[in-house]
Order: sequence, then structure tokens, then C-alpha cells
Amino acid sequence: MNIQEHIGSLIDEEHQLRSALQQGSISRDDEHDRLRTVEVELDQCWDLLRQRRAKREFGENPEEAAVRSEKVVEGYQG
Repeated sequence: MNIQEHIGSLIDEEHQLRSALQQGSISRDDEHDRLRTVEVELDQCWDLLRQRRAKREFGENPEEAAVRSEKVVEGYQG
């Protein structure tokens, strides 16, 4: 699965979690815990995609891009 497909599947999971909460099939705590994990993984995927595009733009090998830790990705100050 490529990065964009993985992002799509994570977005689908996010929607499923919100729907499951509305339907009462999962608790708010369960939804929140899993949603937090999905959001971090999404941020890591978007970061990896941006790294790959930047490397390609500047003539570097996009395969050298690597997933950064949650601490790094979630700590961006923009």
C-alpha cells in the first residue's frame, strides 16, 4: 500500500470511529484513544509524503525519506 492509500484508509477509519460512537457501539474513551492513534499516524504519513515530495523536487532520492517519531511530528510549531 502506498502512502496516499494508507492516508485514505486512516481517514476512512476516522469516519468509522466517529460513526460507531454516534451509534453507541463504542465508548467515548475507546473512540478517543483510537482516534488519537489514527491522528498521529495520519500526521506521520502526511509528513512522510511532504518529505518525499521535497526530496524529489530538489533532486534527491525520495526513498531516503523516513517516518519521523510522534514526538517530532506532533511537536511542529509551524
